Amino acid sequence: MIDLFVKGGPVMYPLLACSILALTVIIERAAFWFREDMRRNQALVDRVLELCRLGNWDEVRTQVKGSRDYVVRILISGILHREFSMGKAMETAASDEIQRMRRYLIILDTMITIAPLLGIFGTVTGIITSFELLGTGGIQNPQAVTAGIAQALITTAAGLAIAIPSVFAYNHFNARAEKAALTIEKYATSLEIVYEKLTQESCNPGGTKS
Repeated sequence: MIDLFVKGGPVMYPLLACSILALTVIIERAAFWFREDMRRNQALVDRVLELCRLGNWDEVRTQVKGSRDYVVRILISGILHREFSMGKAMETAASDEIQRMRRYLIILDTMITIAPLLGIFGTVTGIITSFELLGTGGIQNPQAVTAGIAQALITTAAGLAIAIPSVFAYNHFNARAEKAALTIEKYATSLEIVYEKLTQESCNPGGTKS
């Protein structure tokens, strides 16, 4: 690997930096989603909605104490602001959560674009070097010419080797964030419906069912 790195020429250094950045983001995001999966508590989410349906706000406060589930955090944000604007409060909290889930993905997206371009740049400079050597030495020094071609091929391969796994990782993490956004929207809407129904029942306690 070290030999290939040296043969790849100076363009291999920025490619190495790209690979380190991409790998760091992938590891960090993988650890992030692992923690979020461990913190998810679907039973607690359902329990919170049931307590909200009953209007038992004090019990909700007791049940969610210490929870780090992102859905619970958003629901609690709406509950705390239920007298003012439950929907807006949850929308703001959800925006913060989604931003946290998409953190550093812009770096991964940039590496997907930059790495192949650097590989192509290395290809071009390697071919230019080969033609210069061919022009000065002719066919009497074929090893020098093939070294330039090898440099071109190595940088192209390195750029693709960085970009291809980064694309898979980016799409995976992006899909996780989209799925989380749908989950948040689902339970936030459920809470709004439950609270609206509770409010109507409290305003019309003597109403009859049709």
